[in-house]
Amino acid sequence: MSPRYRTDQAGRVIAIVADIMALILGLWILMYLFDANRANDFVQFIQDAARWLAGWSHDLFTFDEAWARVVAGYGLAAVVYLFIGHAVANRMYRHH
Repeated sequence: MSPRYRTDQAGRVIAIVADIMALILGLWILMYLFDANRANDFVQFIQDAARWLAGWSHDLFTFDEAWARVVAGYGLAAVVYLFIGHAVANRMYRHH
């Protein structure tokens, strides 16, 4: 296995992990906006995972409306993870 293949593969894994993190955050935003049943195990799992992923940006903004705080806080985390994850992956592709 060549070093280039390993670098490309590592970059691909980093991009996929960033995508999954953003997907979880985006899914939680949609579940919150559509008032998903929080007693459901899947909804609870997504909420817990999203809260953990967005721990640094949760309640960062102080909008009057709760939905705006959720969209801004969790959305910011999703965008940051996508940006950083894909930037790192692209850098790995270029420097092989």
